[in-house]
Amino acid sequence: MTPLLSARALTKQYGGRNGCRNVSFDLYPGEVLCIVGESGSGKTTLLNTLALKTEADSGSLHYTASHGDSLDLRALSEPRRRLLMRTEWGFVQQNPRDGLRSGVSAGANIGEPLMAVGARHYGEIRRTATQWMERVELDATRIDEFPAAFSGGMQQRLQIARNLVTGPRLVFMDEPTAGLDVSVQARLLDLLRTLSSTLHLSVLIVTHDIGVARLLAHRLMVMQAGEVVEAGLTDQVLDDPQHPYTQTLVSSVLPV
Repeated sequence: MTPLLSARALTKQYGGRNGCRNVSFDLYPGEVLCIVGESGSGKTTLLNTLALKTEADSGSLHYTASHGDSLDLRALSEPRRRLLMRTEWGFVQQNPRDGLRSGVSAGANIGEPLMAVGARHYGEIRRTATQWMERVELDATRIDEFPAAFSGGMQQRLQIARNLVTGPRLVFMDEPTAGLDVSVQARLLDLLRTLSSTLHLSVLIVTHDIGVARLLAHRLMVMQAGEVVEAGLTDQVLDDPQHPYTQTLVSSVLPV
């Protein structure tokens, strides 16, 4: 199977300090890959570099587009990057307020990405927005309310709908459950697991929460000080961690 996203020796530094260094991996269609590590480990820098929000210093990054061509992402023109982000990619921010437009309604937040890819029929856009609100378990009768009227967990669901409405093939997620209470987290994780499976999404998700990784990810990459220190199948890494840092990370949150 051809990888959807491939990174080789990807490196990003800030003033001589490693954000991420020599990171290599393949992500396959329909796979959920979780990047795990403590604060400052470099996982968010890596995610932003992979999503082209930050320019890598060195290394290669390739993406297999929907038409089958392999795109050299580091050499891609800015217009082509923007098109990719509007059509084949999504990015779910840690704080949903950063991923939503506060000045427009819930329905408009979901509908705007459709308009960006050419949808023009208002009734059809509104119908699709209603369907997506239901799909992410939001009350569709609140379609005309503004994001501020929703709770944090509901705002995150709304942001997810905004990202998935155009049918992306790859979605980046930065700590999507951070700041939510345990019961809200559990419902959101269940939703994410269902959506990634039914939509055959490829997902790159960053988290410091081992429980999130165990529930969602097929594979894990564990980061420390900007480097991947261990990688493998989720159960394999969590049940039999080999690297001392991974062992510490797992033992700190999972019963021995």
